[in-house]
Amino acid sequence: MDKIEKYIQMLMDKSTPDNPMWNIENVRQGKKSKWNYVDGCMIKAVIEMYHITGEKKYLDFADGFVDAKVDDNGNIDGYNIDDLNIDNVNAGKTLFELYDITGKEKYRKAIDVIYSQIEKMPRTKEGNFWHKKIYPNQVWLDGLYMGQPFYMEYDGRYGNKAHYDDIKKQFENVIRIMRNPLNGLYYHAYDESREIFWCDKVTGLSQNVWLRAIGWYSMALLDTYEKADPAETEIRDMLKNAFVDLMDSMIKYQDETGMWYQVVNFGGMEKNYLETSGSSILAYAILKGVRIGVLDESYRKYGEKAFDGVTENRLNVDDNGELHMDGICLVAGLGGKTNRPGTYDYYMSEPVVKDDAKGVGPYLLAYTEIRRIRG
Repeated sequence: MDKIEKYIQMLMDKSTPDNPMWNIENVRQGKKSKWNYVDGCMIKAVIEMYHITGEKKYLDFADGFVDAKVDDNGNIDGYNIDDLNIDNVNAGKTLFELYDITGKEKYRKAIDVIYSQIEKMPRTKEGNFWHKKIYPNQVWLDGLYMGQPFYMEYDGRYGNKAHYDDIKKQFENVIRIMRNPLNGLYYHAYDESREIFWCDKVTGLSQNVWLRAIGWYSMALLDTYEKADPAETEIRDMLKNAFVDLMDSMIKYQDETGMWYQVVNFGGMEKNYLETSGSSILAYAILKGVRIGVLDESYRKYGEKAFDGVTENRLNVDDNGELHMDGICLVAGLGGKTNRPGTYDYYMSEPVVKDDAKGVGPYLLAYTEIRRIRG
């Protein structure tokens, strides 16, 4: 346990709001870090470390990081509503917690700024948010995590639950369209128009089951469930049932190491590898699912096995004696400037890196669940 907290401290010591060492995409491009989902993942995990340890250094770091991005009027550095990018909503979840803890009114104003994007998001004919303005008619599993928990929390706090039916329908559409009934797994994305080059022209679906997308989606189900009013049993039952079904399906694909493969259902195929970020997300989702009563106790062993597998296989000491987390897929998507086709070979071609928050953040969240169990 001590080595993990030393690793977290190292990451914080080497990071500033403009240049966090965990945002490898920005580091590689030499860019200043603006408002983005990657930093949101990490700051969320740091706040959870504060809750579980009570150590103020974690709160001070998280508050300082977000405070530097938000001015007194709630305007957010580097955030453009008109991008209509659902990824950019994710970091907004940290604002709720920091507002509750610090009482800073600018965080409350920033929450409204981000919600104004939710109100403007273009939608498919079935009612789901597009993933981004630049990806018309497309729904990606990742986007459910980026947007829906924030949407649910805002609606519960400030919207009188007026949009619960909308949130429920967006999940139901994904379950109906993107779930493979043969194995219970979900395809990475869907194009309602059937026009984009990467989709099946009959189903509109992409070709493969990408681990991290499944992971984000599992967290979307669980976190949205947690934020829903307990009295709203219909939406909570739907989210719970979908989550349990997905965990039952994923457990069948868990490797003996405790981890999962980059393309989930092709374990052992040439070039496929046990991927850190998705395995960490699933460790967290299973352990949290047990803690909040969505999964029964019999599932705990799968979550612990996943956490221990990542720790043993991916948290390694370098020649200088520093810890690093490796085996993290840097990014994967569909279409875009590089015409990403969603083939098996495509998912194998993306860079694998160390210390990126898309892996480290979920791992730290899983660690907070392990702390609750093991002390």
